[in-house]
Amino acid sequence: MKNPFGDQQIPGSSENIKERIYKKMSGSVYDQILGLLQSSYEKALDEENVSLSRPERKRLFHQIVKMLTDDILKRIG
Repeated sequence: MKNPFGDQQIPGSSENIKERIYKKMSGSVYDQILGLLQSSYEKALDEENVSLSRPERKRLFHQIVKMLTDDILKRIG
């Protein structure tokens, strides 16, 4: 990253800005998104009266999260 104020040292520049921001965001954002996905998934299963075994529930959840993630990446790309 180039410092707009000349050759002065940028505080914390030894670590990539992308990595620093990722570290600050990742924990709380991950927990919030995962919680939202899980609660929405459980609600949808209840509304559809779907009865699945634990492995089937987990596999379906992973498939749906992948579909959602792919869709989100297409929309922001």
